[in-house]
Amino acid sequence: MNQPAVVIENLSRHFGQFKAVDNISLTVNKGETFGFLGANGAGKTTTIRMLCGLLMPTSGGGKVAGLDVYTQPELIKKRIGYMSQRFSLYPDLTGSENMRFYGAAYGLSTSRVHQRIAALSQMLSLHDFIDRSAASLPVGWRQRLALGVALLHEPEILFLDEPTAGVDPVFRRMFWEILYELAEQGVTVFVTTHYMDEAEFCGRISIMHQGRIIRVGRPLDLAQELGCENLEETFVTLVRSQEETNAPS
Repeated sequence: MNQPAVVIENLSRHFGQFKAVDNISLTVNKGETFGFLGANGAGKTTTIRMLCGLLMPTSGGGKVAGLDVYTQPELIKKRIGYMSQRFSLYPDLTGSENMRFYGAAYGLSTSRVHQRIAALSQMLSLHDFIDRSAASLPVGWRQRLALGVALLHEPEILFLDEPTAGVDPVFRRMFWEILYELAEQGVTVFVTTHYMDEAEFCGRISIMHQGRIIRVGRPLDLAQELGCENLEETFVTLVRSQEETNAPS
């Protein structure tokens, strides 16, 4: 039986008295397109950063590609692609210069970097933008370039934190067509979002609120289970129920 891509067991992260992530558990299968749906501040980004080896948990545990988030964070970074919520490439460098820099950081040979730049330029339609400075690109093309950098070393798991924030719905759909192609190639796609239409593109989602996962399942199944017409109504119903449960008596 194939090992899951991501396993989270009772994972928590506290900042002082604030519980950003509060005792969550989850399994994501290889090749799955999985969505973390929640409002800003729900704990999605903090969870992603722990899984990517960028932030140590307060308690609990997790494995990514079979590697432990506590003891093997550097090995995890070599096996995953990560696209942060904020544009993190060097704005004064061109797209190809950014790719060459990150390719070297990933330990790829010069010839391999050139091969990957050519392949990703084709896949992401970056030819007309690859030699322009990152700062000069429209938001959507910056996101596409950032995705290209995250894919340079051919990771088996791709973590995307709000990858289409600030782009128009048409571009968002185009971006997801690319993610579907990656999933068909066996890449596990783990994406955080607060867009309902984007969450519907995922095979499964977890709905997160105030640091906790309150429901996991296929978007359509969750709506049918609760008798809701769409995912937005499902989300509101679950969050309202959670708040009522946690309200002081």
